[in-house]
Amino acid sequence: MRLTKLAMMTLFGAALALPAMAQTPAAPAASAPAKPAMTMPMTHTMPATPAVTPATTPINLNTATPAQLDSLPGIGKARLKKIIAARPFTSVDQLDTKKVIPHAVYMKIKDKVTV
Repeated sequence: MRLTKLAMMTLFGAALALPAMAQTPAAPAASAPAKPAMTMPMTHTMPATPAVTPATTPINLNTATPAQLDSLPGIGKARLKKIIAARPFTSVDQLDTKKVIPHAVYMKIKDKVTV
């Protein structure tokens, strides 16, 4: 019984070593171009971190600085000037109803701003 376990463990160990040995590239011939080493496919990838993390707290339209407004998607210098000129707001919806910014831009930022 003991010999059988030892023989099985030896065979199992050899079976595990074979795939690793198969991935080791052979020495390239002098005239043949070098081939890249085989790699195991990744089963899990980490999500890419964004370069700029979005603000976690909504930006107040009535008190925001131009830099804060400029950080919103779709808001550039021209649109932030319109937002500042239309202050004070009583609701976020006024950005859309007063036509301060286009509806598509409003839909992008409505959850990122407050009054």
